[in-house]
Amino acid sequence: MYEIMIQNILSPVVLFFVLGLFAALVKSDLKFPSALSETLSIFLLVAIGLKGGIELSKYSLEEVISPVIGTLFLGSTLPIVTLLLLKTIKIDKKNAIALAATYGSVSIVTYGAAISFLDQIGTTYEGFMNAMVVLMESPAIIVSLILLKVMEQKKSETQSYSPKTVAFASPATAWIDKEVLKEALFGKSILLLLGALLIGLIAGEQALPTVQPLFIDLYGSVLILFLLSMGLTAGARLPEVRKQGPQLFLFGIIMPIVGGILGVLVGNVIGLSLGGMTLMGVLAGSASYIAAPAALRTSVPEANPSVYLGLALGITFPFNLIIGIPLYYQFAQWLIHF
Repeated sequence: MYEIMIQNILSPVVLFFVLGLFAALVKSDLKFPSALSETLSIFLLVAIGLKGGIELSKYSLEEVISPVIGTLFLGSTLPIVTLLLLKTIKIDKKNAIALAATYGSVSIVTYGAAISFLDQIGTTYEGFMNAMVVLMESPAIIVSLILLKVMEQKKSETQSYSPKTVAFASPATAWIDKEVLKEALFGKSILLLLGALLIGLIAGEQALPTVQPLFIDLYGSVLILFLLSMGLTAGARLPEVRKQGPQLFLFGIIMPIVGGILGVLVGNVIGLSLGGMTLMGVLAGSASYIAAPAALRTSVPEANPSVYLGLALGITFPFNLIIGIPLYYQFAQWLIHF
């Protein structure tokens, strides 16, 4: 475990993130133009979607139905798990729901870093896992918004939420605004991922000569630049997280471990390989800072972005990058030999 963790920390992907984090903490004048960050983000979304679609075209429906069910199960369950863990923390209902959506959804960049990690140590994984990233984006956002409507029906705005009540409430009684549903299903990140996935699926392997030079060969290099940018953002968010107190800080570490273990267990049940189980753990253990915040700005404007974005970027993202990914890999390896 220690050797794997050191190997991960010394990879260029992680080191460039640490460089960005350090630059933010020492208040360097290093900055990324917003247009460049946006471009890098679009590149990564399209690259992951295309690779997932091309790989998915090689499999039959029977081969991917179990992973699809497992992914949808995780996306629907993790928001409830998040609310149950938040029960011991004094946090208002809107911020609790925002965290449920954030930690139920997935971090594309953490997933990309996990792929780099597996490639570096020579561990293979199922190609269709890139498609699971797309499926993991929306369910948690939709389920979290349904839970919010259920809670608002059960209690007034001034009362605290009850995770136990939420966990057994009927989603059929809830209603979601059309604009919220539109953002959850057709927001920028989800649209790009799903669109690129479908294009890759339709074009199949014949698209490789066209897409490989840019979206496959240069993927690792672009990821390095994006993680440098993310390091700067995470470092800027850390003071906001400190204001929330130690309990929320601990949640930002405990929740990815709980989600990651759950993801690895689901991967084991549906028969994934060591690499596939690790990636399923990464999907469940990561926190979204693209799709979920975009939907939350529309649906839960009262929630404080400093809480859910600060925690996802300032605590959980660095934790997963340095410790979480090797931890999920080690747990998956232990399960296989158990």
